[in-house]
Amino acid sequence: MRIVTSADEVEVSPGPVLSPEATETVRRIINDVKERGDGALVDLTRKFDGADVSGRILMTEDEVAAAVDSVPADLKRTIDDTAHRLRNLHERQLPQAWSDRHEGVRFGEVVRPVESAGCYVPGGRAAYPSSVLMTVIPARVAGVSRVVVATPPQEDGSVSPTVLYAAEVAGADAVYRVGGAQVVAALAYGTESIEAVAMIVGPGGLWVTVAKREVAGQVGIDGLAGPSELAIVADAGASPEVLAADLIAQAEHDPQARTTFIALDSGMLDPVRVALQRALVASPRRDIVAEALEHTVGVAVPSVEEAAALVDRLAPEHLQIATVDPSAILDLVRNFGAAFLGVSTPVPFGDYGVGSNHVLPTSRTARFASGLRSAAFVRVASFVEVDETGLERFGPDVERFANAEGLAGHARSSAIRRE
Repeated sequence: MRIVTSADEVEVSPGPVLSPEATETVRRIINDVKERGDGALVDLTRKFDGADVSGRILMTEDEVAAAVDSVPADLKRTIDDTAHRLRNLHERQLPQAWSDRHEGVRFGEVVRPVESAGCYVPGGRAAYPSSVLMTVIPARVAGVSRVVVATPPQEDGSVSPTVLYAAEVAGADAVYRVGGAQVVAALAYGTESIEAVAMIVGPGGLWVTVAKREVAGQVGIDGLAGPSELAIVADAGASPEVLAADLIAQAEHDPQARTTFIALDSGMLDPVRVALQRALVASPRRDIVAEALEHTVGVAVPSVEEAAALVDRLAPEHLQIATVDPSAILDLVRNFGAAFLGVSTPVPFGDYGVGSNHVLPTSRTARFASGLRSAAFVRVASFVEVDETGLERFGPDVERFANAEGLAGHARSSAIRRE
């Protein structure tokens, strides 16, 4: 952890860094999938994942059933319980239809789910059944008719049994054993085996992120995921060892993870740095953590107001407030993906569905974006119904506006109804 002397020295994320080289490669992949369909998926999966998925892009019911039988009973219970909590959370987030009537006009809004959604679940370094729950469940709660999962296969073509069990519990209609930019293209444009969807959600690596950006507009997307981020604000009551554990919990995600420690007492900086060094030695993911900790910055600030100002400038994915009165800081902060309040609340409690979704805005997009929620899978559309009273009451206003803007046809569309 590098210690700096003022908040001004803390660098913010540069935003999504999507290189021209990656963009060009991804565009070639997308075009290949559009032109060759399943053939491209098979070739690209063999190239990038070392797996042969020819003729078996879609996981069969028998394959899923055999795999989920191997999931330990206690892990199944954990997945079941987490799914239940996430359903309750996301049911609270849905917007409601409404209507009103005023002077001959009935107006309001209706809520409609998108027709279909594709949920990307990363593979590679680990299996992520939690990401299945975090993406499929809000789509299901929103009423999406068709929800599918796509995830990279292992070299033997298999998919993690825990991922398959989570997909079953969450209510996914299908699981495709394809990952990367190629499956983003398939979900956006369709192939022989994969029907196109209306929306693609879920975190992924660089190529997945670039691919989502490239297909945005053809389909809806949840956002562009960057490396994991954490800002911790702590006072002298927080344990250095606990804070070090929290910083490492985020650092182990990715060598590019960005973590910031904001101390309300300058005497905390050295103890936390020493605790980090000790904890690093014991980490099973030492190489990843060590590289990520090179980006970690520690700074002391003199007040909660300055701490809040720095957090707003960072706009972190995760905000942990390990203080006696965390609400005092929360009330001052505007920009963050999810907040974890008090010394007893580490970020993994949000990662695993205790009370929030873990698909969150990164790369300072928390300045304008929200985490994934059931509301992301619905469209809210307005309606207006005008009767004779409304025509007479508002028609002249409509016509004056239209004529002022030089749109005589608009004015006539109103006036002809009042003749």
